[in-house]
Amino acid sequence: MNKILSFYCLISVMIVAMLLFSKPCMQNSIASEKSVNASGSISAHDDHSHSEDESSEDHDHDAHDGESRDSHLDHDDNGHEDVVSLSPDEIREFGIVVDIASPGIIERVIELPGEIVLNADKLAHVVPRVSGIAVEVLKTAGEQVKKGDLLAVIESRELAEARASYLAATEREKIAAANFRREERLWKKRITSEQEYLNARQALTEARISKKSVEQQLHAIGLTEADIKTMTRAHDASGTRFEIRAPICGTIIEKHLTLGESVASDTNIFTIADLSTVWVDLNVYQKDLGYVHKGQTVVINAGHGIPEVQGQISWVSPQVDENTRTAKARVILKNSEGKLRPGLFVTAKVAVRKSAAPLVVSSDAIQTFENRTVVFVKTDKGFEPVPVVTGRRFGKKVEILSGLSHGQLYVSKGAFTIKAQLSRGAFGDGHNH
Repeated sequence: MNKILSFYCLISVMIVAMLLFSKPCMQNSIASEKSVNASGSISAHDDHSHSEDESSEDHDHDAHDGESRDSHLDHDDNGHEDVVSLSPDEIREFGIVVDIASPGIIERVIELPGEIVLNADKLAHVVPRVSGIAVEVLKTAGEQVKKGDLLAVIESRELAEARASYLAATEREKIAAANFRREERLWKKRITSEQEYLNARQALTEARISKKSVEQQLHAIGLTEADIKTMTRAHDASGTRFEIRAPICGTIIEKHLTLGESVASDTNIFTIADLSTVWVDLNVYQKDLGYVHKGQTVVINAGHGIPEVQGQISWVSPQVDENTRTAKARVILKNSEGKLRPGLFVTAKVAVRKSAAPLVVSSDAIQTFENRTVVFVKTDKGFEPVPVVTGRRFGKKVEILSGLSHGQLYVSKGAFTIKAQLSRGAFGDGHNH
């Protein structure tokens, strides 16, 4: 019993000793943990503060770069002037013409549709006049010909018969003339009667009439006096050849003849047109008939890169077409360069009323630069584009409503060249000077 009590007392002492020893250790461990946590918080706070400082510095640097870029853009936008400086020699070389902006006359116009057609007064349809077979074809469509040029040759039985008739009539005239001279001598010598003399004279007259009739038939098929004389001296084989020649100067626009083809006397084998002038037939609406009359100035625009041309109305039809309800008005235009081709559709501007405009410039002066309508004016620095507002237009004149002042010097010819110089400078180095 005593041994058991002693054992329990020993265990109790050991437990109390362990409790007393473990309490300081736990306090030290808790203190150590608190120290570590406090140290980590301080380090994190320091890192966060450093990050904020760096972010602030980066933000300040970016802001500085942005300000630098904005400053550079402002310089690009406002740091140059749209001016082209040219020396007097360059102005002459480029063909630049400077005029003074001043008042002018602008005409009210109406636009009419139309078509370029052949000048029917200078058109020729070539027919052989005698039937036959084509043995030579010397020209083709598109060729230029002069009046009298040989186009083709046909062999014609009709021509052979006409030639034979002419030769027979010529021989009968010679016989009748010889008989008349003989009868006249005998009648003067009182050997033959007067009636025989009169009969011989009548026979000569009839022979001459017969020959003249056949000769006129030869002229009718196109033979000249020289051709007829040649034909009487020619061999039989050449008497059947009929030469077809150009009746006018011009261009062959149609050809309907091939070698060996049989043609009738009224077959249209060639069509020749003198294209040095053309007609423009305009369609005048009923509402515009009161404004359109002979002698008015017309500006014709055919488009397709063809320059505008001016002309005058030469004829206005007295009738209105019952289908289109329009009347025809005709303009005759010169076509020396051949750019006005028959068949092209055109638009015609007809001046119907004139009115004064406070400021007028040449149409060549109007240019488009940087999506603006501008006129290049001459300043002390050079040629500068000035935005303008345009009004009425007709022909080579344009009304200026604003942007240009009376008396200002502007480029009336060669403005496109200056525009090209200005654009080249803008795309080349960022400056237009």
